Amino acid sequence: MKKLLLLLTLMGSFVASSQETGTIKGLITDSNGLPLSGATVSIKILMKGTTTNFDGLYTLENIEAGTYDVSVSYIGFAMANYSVLVTGGSTTTLNASLDESSSILDEIVLTANKQPQKITDVPATVNVISARDIEEFPSFNIGELAARQKGVDFVRSGVLGTGINIRGFNSAFNSKNLQVTDDRLSTLIATGLPMGSFSTVTKDDIARVEILLGPNGTLYGPNAHNGLVSTITKNPRQSEGTTFAIGAGNQNVVTARLRHAQVIDDKFSYKFHFERSQGTEFDYVDSVYVGTNSYTELDLDRDFEAEKYGANIFFKPTAGSELSAYYGHSTNSNIGITNAGRNQIKDWTIDELQLKFVSKNFFANTYYTWSNTEDTYAINQRTQNYVSFIQNGFSEEEARERSFTEQWFPTGPDTGIALQRGALFKDDSRRFNAEGQYNNRWNEFYLTLGAQYQLDMADSKGTYLLDQGGIDIGQTGVYTQLEYKLEDSGWGFLLGGRIDNHDLYGNNFIPKLAVTKKINDGTFRLTYGKGIAVPSILNLKGNLFGGLVLGNGEGFTLANGTVIPRLQVETINSYEIGYKGKLSDKLFVDTNAYYNQSDNFISPLVNVAAGSPVELVGNTPIGELVPGSNGAFVLSYLNFGSVDTYGVDVGLNYYFNDNFRAVFNYSYFGRSLDKNDLNNDGNLDGQVLESELPINTPNNKFSLGFHYAKSKFYGAMYGRFVQKYDFFSGINVAAETQDLDGDGVNEIVENARVGRTWNYGQLGGFTVDANAGYNFSESLSLGLSITNLFNAEIREFVASPVISPLVSFELKYKTNFFKRKASNVN
Repeated sequence: MKKLLLLLTLMGSFVASSQETGTIKGLITDSNGLPLSGATVSIKILMKGTTTNFDGLYTLENIEAGTYDVSVSYIGFAMANYSVLVTGGSTTTLNASLDESSSILDEIVLTANKQPQKITDVPATVNVISARDIEEFPSFNIGELAARQKGVDFVRSGVLGTGINIRGFNSAFNSKNLQVTDDRLSTLIATGLPMGSFSTVTKDDIARVEILLGPNGTLYGPNAHNGLVSTITKNPRQSEGTTFAIGAGNQNVVTARLRHAQVIDDKFSYKFHFERSQGTEFDYVDSVYVGTNSYTELDLDRDFEAEKYGANIFFKPTAGSELSAYYGHSTNSNIGITNAGRNQIKDWTIDELQLKFVSKNFFANTYYTWSNTEDTYAINQRTQNYVSFIQNGFSEEEARERSFTEQWFPTGPDTGIALQRGALFKDDSRRFNAEGQYNNRWNEFYLTLGAQYQLDMADSKGTYLLDQGGIDIGQTGVYTQLEYKLEDSGWGFLLGGRIDNHDLYGNNFIPKLAVTKKINDGTFRLTYGKGIAVPSILNLKGNLFGGLVLGNGEGFTLANGTVIPRLQVETINSYEIGYKGKLSDKLFVDTNAYYNQSDNFISPLVNVAAGSPVELVGNTPIGELVPGSNGAFVLSYLNFGSVDTYGVDVGLNYYFNDNFRAVFNYSYFGRSLDKNDLNNDGNLDGQVLESELPINTPNNKFSLGFHYAKSKFYGAMYGRFVQKYDFFSGINVAAETQDLDGDGVNEIVENARVGRTWNYGQLGGFTVDANAGYNFSESLSLGLSITNLFNAEIREFVASPVISPLVSFELKYKTNFFKRKASNVN
């Protein structure tokens, strides 16, 4: 009897308990009814949440009876909030349809902390180029959209060439901003430069681009120094169908693209993409000086072409995890600008192979990158080589053939010697990367823990590196990040740290701190972050043009006894205060002020032999290391002492209505150079000058843009002003007339030869860009894009032409034949 009573009591308790709790379930779709797999559904007050499965379905169980605020979010879509009544012992259905983010306030971003967060919660300044921005921009080069972002220095060097810089000290070889694509480094192996047009992904497969301002080295490692650019591609489960696009424009531009994505079943999906583009660069020739005479660039080929393709396959072992494999390839021929002259890039290929696993708490990623070119060459050096042979009586055929590797130096009236002045660049480099990460949440406490490994295997076949037998450099990083969020009070705290071990530079510690405070519809933040820039393999082991450019991995000793130390790791300590949020129902603001302290700043190329010839490279006589070199003229890289920089970024978005909005961005950048610190003496003459640490960044810039989209029409117009500024990078000069050392003589003269190049004057000015399009149906659209609409005479980069208007048309056809139907949840 006692056992029966006990059993009845337990059963009654169980029934009572089940009646006191309920369940919420439902379906999450996009505005077209396509189920969203992986959307987050959460009840913050209960610290309870889940993600949707393959069919967009979710279930939240064991919820105490009551009324709750339920939030639904997905990257690239506006967050939705609902008030839901849960009744004990029953199931409440909550279906939600999410719209693509139309307001910046609603954006969900991924890059800042490697997990989805509402943009107002992120303790950093983040610019987002959304899928809608990309869809409504009818140009094959989406890099142009970076010109519309706050805090970003955008430059255009031609039809194909676009680049960005963040917070100062740009150059023609700028590797201070890390670029990643789907958790893969998008940088060249030996130089560390962004891949840019070498990328293996195509425009139609890009879901979004997130640009973070300031150091982000704790989670992403060395060289996320001044900023981070993260490109995220589309998952086929949210982008099924086929897209075919063709485009054309002036400068003989023609492009064609194809993308197809399909979900096979609840386990497998796939996608593939292809692109072919070609055109002709602006009619511009960079002068090459031999002695006092100038010559046009030899065999200049202004035609460019690019081909890229790739494919992904996705497998879901469970409803909440995904395994994906990717292969991508690109082949490129174009003109590239360097700080030692322009390069004729010929059939440079990039290949990438990646395997990645993602689940709620675990992330694993490994990929292999390889780079190859056989025929790329430096135009400036090859032209000098060619002239040396022609001037000394060699035939045209022999001069052209030998110009790739040699330069002729006369030793008498009818005698001479050919020295190695190689202009040819070969590359057969490899890179291996691996990363593992664990993340979890316990109430208000969030943990991220991970490790990364990278092995760079550079091989120039002896053409531009001191790399007989190849150069292998490895680095390992271990990181953790802790977050504590007090939802009731609005306070948030973040503490992160990374220990990065480099084969050449040992251990470096990279910390990160942040405090945030939510107030009404906005968030204040105070952050500190450290970044490091490890010298690239080219910085350390470069050997260009027969020793005229040498890497500084071992240090130099000059004939007068002066010792120039080897390159050290550059560090930056950044302090930032910012606010982002709504000032009214229609006005959103994101603003920051920052102060940076840089130590061991890695310089652009400078002549280290200005005071005396180089005698030793490390402990090796320069004549043994580079046969034929007397060390009288050697360009290399140095560390400066201490440089302080500071600035302000302001971004305003005003929404007149759902169809029309305006954007205003303003940035100021300044610096303070200690002229009493001889470590800042770039030319080693015992005097520190402002020009020896070139800022290469405008002090002031702003842009004003208008976006309109209604029914089947969309359009945008952007005006961009960049204050005139000086730019120095290696042999390249773009600056106003000035007396650098105060001796009464102008070393820099505008519209005249300066050193080994022609100085056309300062960069910058005002331009207007516009784009518009019309959707004839859900499948067919036509777009038009115009860069420099009013033909302003503006030069944006060194060794580059005045940018004329660029006009491009794009016709796009999309099908959703494989689109899945929403499941019935009842």
